[in-house]
Amino acid sequence: MNLNLDGKIILVSGGAKGIGAAIVKALAIENAFPIIIGRNEEDNQKMLQEVKNSGLKADYFTAELTAPESCKSIVDAILEKYNRIDGLVNNAGVNDGVGLESGTYEAFMESLHKNVVHYYLLAKYALPALKESKGSILNIGSKTAETGQGGTSGYAASNGARNALTREWAVELLPYSIRVNAIIVAEAWTPLYEKWISTFENRDEKLKSITDKIPFENRMTTVDEIANTAVFLLSDKSSHTTGQLIHVDGGYVHLDRALL
Repeated sequence: MNLNLDGKIILVSGGAKGIGAAIVKALAIENAFPIIIGRNEEDNQKMLQEVKNSGLKADYFTAELTAPESCKSIVDAILEKYNRIDGLVNNAGVNDGVGLESGTYEAFMESLHKNVVHYYLLAKYALPALKESKGSILNIGSKTAETGQGGTSGYAASNGARNALTREWAVELLPYSIRVNAIIVAEAWTPLYEKWISTFENRDEKLKSITDKIPFENRMTTVDEIANTAVFLLSDKSSHTTGQLIHVDGGYVHLDRALL
């Protein structure tokens, strides 16, 4: 299927690793022009080279998105170089374990800046260009907003906000034909997830205890499965889809626990 993404300038925050990297590669395969936004110059360069080695196109801009001023400056720099933005994927964030008992006010606010404030700011600063292109916004979220997890108040609150902003922006941006959707992830195999699971002495046993609770095929969601849904939602093949929270999670959140 031709998704009509040829040449579309699409920003992907956290685009150098994990889910973001998979989305960048999927966009490039569809002949879009993804722009990686990440804090680590070396990681950004490595991801860009991987795309170029496949004979595809992309670019990167390095920014620390927890600094509000960086969100504006990076969008300004992209517009100065490319003069348009056709899509925005808000993806960067980290499950940082700032809990109710263990956390502090400072740590909680820092978690919000890591996980949701830059979603708002990148969308805000990209909005004039998105109005011109009638572009699309895609927010990547987590099941923690709906299921809870324990010990991660900052991350859960941020994901609740991501879901709410998806619906809010879908309403606010209706007059501009800008679609806004979200992909909600449960258990996806990313470098960060692999690092976390490796902290357990009985790594394989721990992983099996998790995958046994995933209804569809008792396996982790792959980043490519998330990316494939992402490129569809960013394309005009989903031209009448907006305000939706799409769960790419093997049925983890909604299917009957009796299945397990």
